[in-house]
Amino acid sequence: MAEPGDGGQVLGPFVREQRRLAGLSLRKLSELSGVSNPYLSQVERGLRRPSADVLRRLAVALEVSVEAFYVRAGMLAAAGPPVELAEAIRRAPELSEAQKRTLLHVYSSFREGSGASDAAGSLGSAAVSTGFEQRESEQGGDG
Repeated sequence: MAEPGDGGQVLGPFVREQRRLAGLSLRKLSELSGVSNPYLSQVERGLRRPSADVLRRLAVALEVSVEAFYVRAGMLAAAGPPVELAEAIRRAPELSEAQKRTLLHVYSSFREGSGASDAAGSLGSAAVSTGFEQRESEQGGDG
């Protein structure tokens, strides 16, 4: 049984939410993760505290980071404040400047589409637009 403060009451609803977001039944998640259906049901209801291995298998099956499950289960401290995605893209040394512009443009369009209104939503759209206009002209505008 879950003990108070062990993360079970937070983890269970998180697992259920992730399973529903993935469009999976309890039975299908059981098949994908190799964790028994009754055990998964108990985890979702906060009655069981799964091991790190079970959490890893659930994370893989649900395509969610293992760390997110460990944090919810109280096995791992939450990281510091999240890095702004736009800033992380700008700092990524493995990306070319063109790739960065493209990712920033896509991110910006998703943020604008969701109604995000903070400063990260703008992302310097003039520089991004210029990069796309240049590429379209190089490709003949049909890109």
